[in-house]
Amino acid sequence: MFKPLIQFVLQHLMQQNSWTAPLLQPHAHKQVLLDFKVAQTMLTILNDGTLAVAGDAAQADATIHLPPSLAMRLLRKDPLAHSLIKIDGDTTLGMEVGKILAAVRWDIEDDLSKVVGDIAAYQVVQMSQEKLHRWQSQAKNLSEMLVEYWQEEQPILAKKTRIEQFNRSVDQLREDTDRLQQRVDKLLAASSLES
Repeated sequence: MFKPLIQFVLQHLMQQNSWTAPLLQPHAHKQVLLDFKVAQTMLTILNDGTLAVAGDAAQADATIHLPPSLAMRLLRKDPLAHSLIKIDGDTTLGMEVGKILAAVRWDIEDDLSKVVGDIAAYQVVQMSQEKLHRWQSQAKNLSEMLVEYWQEEQPILAKKTRIEQFNRSVDQLREDTDRLQQRVDKLLAASSLES
């Protein structure tokens, strides 16, 4: 059902990002399975270095596992997210395809200009980017306010300094308990010698 749509999007992105073809050509006729937990897509690398949706009988040479939570972290450009991607099979192929898919960009302005014209497309993209930046800023401000509220007004979250202070107190208590145990052991040893 979604294969024709995925195929169309892949071909379109590969045309817009023609730099990917020479990187993928050495891996022609290999298949990569993208496993999103909720859905899977088998891709095949064609002779010209483009990606296409593979047939149902295709066997994966490499599998890239991307749980939905990790996909969201990748979209947010979390630097640690890339280290959490799991690749089975041909890891070199999986890493190469993963890097390429991460670097591919959709030129929305170019596609939109074919429908509404260059100037209108430019203005729509600029307004969309401004709105996106504004929403990101507001989301960041809201999350910072909630964290501060939960740390100060309704202490659900602990501040880092309070956690460090608690850890120091626990360490001090452990040391004091060890010293007390040593003293008790000495007293017991001395009382057993006297009796």
